[in-house]
Amino acid sequence: MESGFDGGKLVNGRKRNILVDTMSCLMIVRVCAAHVFDGKAARQLITDMFSFLHTITKIWADGGYSGPALSDWLWLQFGCLIEVVRKQTGLRGFQVLPRRWVVERTFAWLVRSRRLSKDYERKPTSSEAQVYLASGRLLLRQICNNQTPYKMTVG
Repeated sequence: MESGFDGGKLVNGRKRNILVDTMSCLMIVRVCAAHVFDGKAARQLITDMFSFLHTITKIWADGGYSGPALSDWLWLQFGCLIEVVRKQTGLRGFQVLPRRWVVERTFAWLVRSRRLSKDYERKPTSSEAQVYLASGRLLLRQICNNQTPYKMTVG
């Protein structure tokens, strides 16, 4: 069983690395041990994505994917730019980061699936399959305009 601990994000077990388009539709997911550096996981994720999709010219990412090593590798291998979305300096508290919220929204949609609320799977490939199943369900709901109604109680 592949698991670890990421001291930066305080994640124990596994991390899900995803690539989404600008509309939050999942393109590719890779599940790895939590101790695997995000830049290393991104290389596998990006290589897998470019094996079937060659039109991407720019990728927005969070701070975990920063550094010249990843950006130089991405430019040399695929001719693609990576832009790291950062918080504005000098501001305190929560900030909605442009383009970064798209990925966070996708994670929020995915963890609404019971099997993704925790890491129940023994193998990373099984966990990836569950993410693809949940993503497919979300896409079908968007296509069919069949949204789950939420009841709000005011009290």
